[in-house]
Amino acid sequence: MTAAAGTGRSYALLADGTTIEIRPVSPADADAVRAFHHGMSQDNLYFRFFSLSKQAPEREAQRVCRPPGDDHAALLAWLDDRVAGVASYEPGSRPGTAEVAFAVADDLHGRGIATLLLEHLVSIGRARQVSAFTAQTLPENARMLRVFADAGLRVERRLAGDVIELTMPIPRVSALTEASAYLDAVAHRESLAGVESLRPLLHPGSVAVIGASRRPDTVGRSILDNIISGGFQGHVYAVNPHAQELAGVPALPSVTALPEPPDLAVVAVPPGSVADVAEECGKRGARGIVVITSAVTAAEGAELLAACRRHSMRLVGPNCFGIAVPGIGLDATFASAHPAAGSAGLVMQSGGLGFALLNHLSRIGVGVSSFASVGNKFDVSGNDMLTWWEQDGQTRLAVLYLESFGNPRKFARTARRVGRAMPVLTVTAGRTEAGQRAAASHTAAAATPVISREALFQQAGVIVTGSFGELLDATALLATQPVPAGPRVAVVSNVGGAGVLAADACVEGGLAVHQPSDRTQRQLAELIPPGGALTGPVDTTAAIPPGDFRRCLELIAADEGVDAMLALILPTAANGLLPALCAAEVGVPLAAVVLDQSEGVRLIRAGDGDRPDPAGDGDRRNPADGAGPGPAASGGGPQAARTVPAYAYPESAARALAQAVRYGAWRSRPPARTEELPGLRGDAARELVAGFLGRVPGGGWLPQAEVNELLACYQVPMAPSRIAAGADQAVAAAAAVGGHVALKAQVPGLLHKTDAGAVALGLRGAREVRGAYRRFEAAFGGRLTGALVQPMVADGTEVIIGVAQDAVFGPLVVFGPGGVAIEVLGGHSARLAPLTGADADDLIRSGPAAPLLLGHRGAAAADLAALRDALLRVSALADDLPQVAELDLNPVIARPDGVSAVDARIRVTNRESADPFLRQLRQPGPPP
Repeated sequence: MTAAAGTGRSYALLADGTTIEIRPVSPADADAVRAFHHGMSQDNLYFRFFSLSKQAPEREAQRVCRPPGDDHAALLAWLDDRVAGVASYEPGSRPGTAEVAFAVADDLHGRGIATLLLEHLVSIGRARQVSAFTAQTLPENARMLRVFADAGLRVERRLAGDVIELTMPIPRVSALTEASAYLDAVAHRESLAGVESLRPLLHPGSVAVIGASRRPDTVGRSILDNIISGGFQGHVYAVNPHAQELAGVPALPSVTALPEPPDLAVVAVPPGSVADVAEECGKRGARGIVVITSAVTAAEGAELLAACRRHSMRLVGPNCFGIAVPGIGLDATFASAHPAAGSAGLVMQSGGLGFALLNHLSRIGVGVSSFASVGNKFDVSGNDMLTWWEQDGQTRLAVLYLESFGNPRKFARTARRVGRAMPVLTVTAGRTEAGQRAAASHTAAAATPVISREALFQQAGVIVTGSFGELLDATALLATQPVPAGPRVAVVSNVGGAGVLAADACVEGGLAVHQPSDRTQRQLAELIPPGGALTGPVDTTAAIPPGDFRRCLELIAADEGVDAMLALILPTAANGLLPALCAAEVGVPLAAVVLDQSEGVRLIRAGDGDRPDPAGDGDRRNPADGAGPGPAASGGGPQAARTVPAYAYPESAARALAQAVRYGAWRSRPPARTEELPGLRGDAARELVAGFLGRVPGGGWLPQAEVNELLACYQVPMAPSRIAAGADQAVAAAAAVGGHVALKAQVPGLLHKTDAGAVALGLRGAREVRGAYRRFEAAFGGRLTGALVQPMVADGTEVIIGVAQDAVFGPLVVFGPGGVAIEVLGGHSARLAPLTGADADDLIRSGPAAPLLLGHRGAAAADLAALRDALLRVSALADDLPQVAELDLNPVIARPDGVSAVDARIRVTNRESADPFLRQLRQPGPPP
């Protein structure tokens, strides 16, 4: 995997949240580098050069500022218009190694500059196939030794005289536990730095609204009014040159006139003024900025982001609806009502949907920990908000609506980590062509293709809902109930037909309806009136008294094997079952269906009785004031059902439970790692691809011989084959293979060979082989370059294993029905490379091919281990070689005794991919 590090300037966050610039050194930097070293203390110089030579700064400036080359690299860190640090590597004493060196300004030690520079050097070195870094340092240089020890790399140390020599192997991103340990360390540092950078946005001590109008019906004025009426306790200022006071707070003529640097600046000015205002905010010392303004052009956006990077400001927007943190009274939005404080974190690319969800979560009593409408997402994104919620101590579940992704691989890694601690939910958008067009227009960014987005969410453990209503339903359940331990749901109803509908919905959602044990049925028989049903679903009849209904719930919940409970109630004038339900002491997740309620979902609490939620404005109490344990809670206990989500329809409740069960199953699996695969020859594969691109600079389809050779570098199982350049060679090859053979025409660019008549099967003898080749010559003329001769492969299940390069997501491994069924059955699934073993297993067991692969109607199952290995090897190829734009193995024949691909094609291009895990912020430029 190649990297963008070292090829241009980038920005990243230091440990304290400050933005720093990192860029390659050029000859023009010689004076700055020389001055930097002259400014170092004697101790610092001695640690760097092992001497106090007066010539050292000059020699170092000449070395690091020489013209760039593939065998060396040098980076500068710039902070506040001065050099903050220098890092470099030179060829090492052993092939494939490089020696690294670092220097940081005396007054900037301890802020993470050397560590950040090391990470960028690792990215460059990995892209250039450097296998290990070496370094020499003095034993007393504790700071530098700590940098190496904490980097996450494996460090080998030895004492050579008075110097400690260190060797640090550079792991491939796609490989192994070692790479994961390094990426985990990088992610931890990125998380800490990101949280610090977000504090001025999400926990400010002062706020300035730039563009607040004297007219109350404007966006800027509405935001100012909401901040004041929301109860924010910090300093609030308005910037308006035509007023001295607005809404009871001081109004200043300009940003520069503010009496103190604002932590947070909210900007609602015309598009042409946005960049200038941001520059003024940065100069005044603001650390966070929310740009409400829409219709910002690409050039204006680039200037806006450049100002934020120069002045170390994090940016939300532009084209957004603002942010809110109800727990501190901050409502920097123009919503019509203040959101209630609670447990759900929201990040929305659609501000309007965000406002709607804020209202719903407030109405039902879940409430919000923090909300960010990120709009065009120039800077702060879903990744940042997930990182914030992971540590804020308030958020118990995360809700996302994202239409595009800037760094999907980093998002997947972040969401996977956060998802281990709390549910992460989203709703699919842009599923149709019309939806894709609308999303692109809406956010000024290309909407992510559905298959890419589904792969991302599946691997990250994100709970995906199919509609806005389903998102709210699942959120209500997971905000109030523990995560189910399994799929067995006890269904209890006082209306028999409703129980039947609920049972159907549970089974259709992949759940199992619990059957009470004999002992429990005997106990239930003493409580349930005649005419009821004791087996699952349990029908208590409408005549059951509230106390007996409660006891039924408690008995069934305590039955062995119950993972969750679904209680359906039709309140009548003769019963008071809702209080009984809320008072029931059940130790499993509980969802209710109230068949006559008007709201799609609401929360019911002990003491609510049978009345509905008041008059549409909802109960906006904090869920902490009486809600049951959230998703982070373990087990159940009496309090687990004190606050219960109540749905209007059985199907809604069953879908929400199914989502929670699937999340629980994902969370219970051990974190997956990419696996070590023997026999990979990545260097040979890279040489092969480079050789082809040298001959064909624009790229194209590899010749069949090179396709076979490339696949052999990764030991991808292929059926034996011989290439024939004419009819006589085809006859000879068929004779050498023996038995019945297949003949396949080699025609560059031909995709559907069977449909084009380019495949002849079951040939035996010279006459049949020669005749087939002649037919190819007649059909394809000068386009025919030869034919592939293969033995006929025994029957099995035909599948396709493919690779597709996504411009943003990188390589995706595609799997599904193959052969001629590919166009008929469809149903292909995809995962982002590199695959883990769990990813490969999920691909095999999903989709239309799964029943045949697993053994259908008594047939022998395919060799799943061999199929899994083939998927992992194709994944390794795709991850190692970003130049592979397309790869199709179709069909792959999966049999009980192994798998083999009988046809393959590969297209390569001059593509290089950025390092998705490098710590860097988005660069100033047009929207993605």
